[in-house]
Amino acid sequence: MTTTATTLHHRAEGPAGAPVLILGPSLGTSIALWDVVAPELSTTHRVVRWDLPGHGGSPADLIGPGATVADLARLVLDLADTLGADRFSYAGVSLGGAVGLHLAAHHPDRLDRLAVLCSSAHFGGAEPWRARAADVRREGLARLADTAEARWFTPGFGVPRLVEDHRTADPAAYAACCDALAAFDLRDRLAGITAPTLLIAGREDPATPPAHLREIADAVPGAALTELPGASHLAPAEQPGAVTAALRAHFGIRSAPSGMKTRREVLGDAHVDRAQDRQTPLTARFQDFISRYAWGEIWTDPTLTRRERSLVTLTALVAHGHHEELALHLRAARRNGLSDAEIAAVLLQTGVYCGVPAANAAFAVAQRVLEEPDGE
Repeated sequence: MTTTATTLHHRAEGPAGAPVLILGPSLGTSIALWDVVAPELSTTHRVVRWDLPGHGGSPADLIGPGATVADLARLVLDLADTLGADRFSYAGVSLGGAVGLHLAAHHPDRLDRLAVLCSSAHFGGAEPWRARAADVRREGLARLADTAEARWFTPGFGVPRLVEDHRTADPAAYAACCDALAAFDLRDRLAGITAPTLLIAGREDPATPPAHLREIADAVPGAALTELPGASHLAPAEQPGAVTAALRAHFGIRSAPSGMKTRREVLGDAHVDRAQDRQTPLTARFQDFISRYAWGEIWTDPTLTRRERSLVTLTALVAHGHHEELALHLRAARRNGLSDAEIAAVLLQTGVYCGVPAANAAFAVAQRVLEEPDGE
């Protein structure tokens, strides 16, 4: 579900009553930075991604010239308050990581655990950021967007959606974020951070090289550092598998390899969101089991295609009379590429092998589901 709060635009996914994990963006990006990673973390957490002011769906006037990381951290705390999250865990990239460090240093009562990705306790001095802010206020973002892939990714890799987010960000808000980076220096507060902290560095990151993350790891008591080969500045987009594994371990999330992603692709976001919103302590382990085993192991096994798995699943559901699940998987079968004629042929065959009454009931369900205008 995507919502606009009174402050920051955000997207929340995962069980409504689960511990909250907030994910922060890098300058110039949007919640799309976490598109691959966030669903995999939402099996046991309420995962909330937010947009910087003037980026994605967040209003540009939430900050102005001379903004600080403290201002952005206050917006995140306001967002957490709207979610009813007195305490939460946090992971952020670059500027989003700086926000996490500020929260850990200045608001330790709100933070459970912290992960800082491709970020720094200081960003190379104030002057380069002040100069960039001035350029953006004068010229806009087109020139910077043209060089974004070279600054963000290793050669040959790119995410056009993120580059477009950069190009369409509000220049004034972007410049204000540059002001925040120019003023940020938390080195003298690192030793006082008490939240369990993970640092993740992209080994090929020119913007915040591993030495910056190592500096934080050396100063924060008990902090751990992971360096990712083949990753530059936007590690969640370039190396999502490695980032997911590291964050799972740090935040205590059980492994569900590709399960939530596959579940959403087959069943649709709306159904999975409803299932997770209804999750309770009674059903939490079962939902995790479904994501790990059914969707993380069975549906991802390449021996059968998804089309073939839909054929098998429809037949089994007809045979056992599971009509609610049949409706769900009729919609999934369409997503997996089955035509209405192919679905009808499957149900016709069940009349022979599962019995005419079972097929008759299945056709009634199919008639209703396949006439839905949007497949839901």
